[in-house]
Amino acid sequence: MSRDAATPAHALTTPGSPAQWNLTVQADDALYIGLMSGTSMDGIDAALVGFQGNTPELLGSTTHVIPADLRQRLLAVTADTALSEYAELDAEMGDCLADACLALIELTGVSRDKIEAIGSHGQTVWHAPEGAAANSLQIGDPNRIAERTGIPTVADLRRRDIVAGGQGAPLAPGFHEAFFGSDHPTAVVNLGGIANVSCLPGTTGQIITGFDTGPANVLMDTWAQSRFHRRYDAGGAIAASGQINEAWLQRLLEEPYLQREPPKSTGRELFNARWLGQRLAYDEAPEQAQDVMATLCAYTSRTVADAIRRWAPACRHVYLCGGGALNAHLRALLAEHLPGHQIRATSELGLDPEWVEAVGFAWLARERVEGRPANEPGVTGASKRVLLGAIYSGR
Repeated sequence: MSRDAATPAHALTTPGSPAQWNLTVQADDALYIGLMSGTSMDGIDAALVGFQGNTPELLGSTTHVIPADLRQRLLAVTADTALSEYAELDAEMGDCLADACLALIELTGVSRDKIEAIGSHGQTVWHAPEGAAANSLQIGDPNRIAERTGIPTVADLRRRDIVAGGQGAPLAPGFHEAFFGSDHPTAVVNLGGIANVSCLPGTTGQIITGFDTGPANVLMDTWAQSRFHRRYDAGGAIAASGQINEAWLQRLLEEPYLQREPPKSTGRELFNARWLGQRLAYDEAPEQAQDVMATLCAYTSRTVADAIRRWAPACRHVYLCGGGALNAHLRALLAEHLPGHQIRATSELGLDPEWVEAVGFAWLARERVEGRPANEPGVTGASKRVLLGAIYSGR
């Protein structure tokens, strides 16, 4: 999720003061913390979630800003990164994730012994889910989180699905079905660095599907940082000030990933500064920086809309989450490309779009602790449902 550089290290968004917060907890609530650091690598979202039955409630949340030096080193990770650097980053990111948990615990006033477990996505630095040695690498040592918090930590959530023949991503559709599922086909679109769609069938017995459509904010954020010295294009203001270059947009739409059939997933390994730089060298590329941003925003809207029309044609109800849900210009373009669809934010279903992913990883931790498989073979392509993640003891 992209955030403004002025965001404080800890931004609490919990109902009332810590004392008032404690009054909202029911005796039979099961409390979990979810941690999410996305493709932008600039902040860790930490959410305290209470479960009564299968219904999660966001009780408190905070964003812990990743230090600038650590973020730059994370962004620089490639297949050629030295093993020593990877090991140091794993340890430092583990401490950063633990810091986010401890800040949330302090701000909410919740007792650590009341928290069942922490679900940590970690920081993805490599995702290559195809071939004989298919793999996906998330760093942020969960041993450090468990040791420093004293709370059991669930981590390494993607690789078991990959071993079972899946992509290891996206993992959110199972949570989306549990929280947002209804009696009509619904698409939940997460607009983080990468865009992914959960296709919820609305009919008992039908399979859940989903996939990564391509870039959401990752290319726009890269351009905002390199040319406008901003973390991201707040509200889509820069994109709205430019003109869409239709010729260049058509060249961008030739990307082979877009034509692949699901199941499929992607990340910075494909859509990155190098990918963008190569396409800025095309003859059709815009000359004005704001026109580049306008066309990149149009690219995200087109790829998401095209994917929904092609692979989720029954989903006329579309709910947006992730940082891109706050981009008014992007939302307007999506509505333009999806006439006849009802496009809303997940807040209308009871969960703020900025916190959906973190709450989802609290849910995944709960499923692991309760011994329930949480992957969706119709999404990832796995041969079967499997338990996701390993549990690192905290007490």
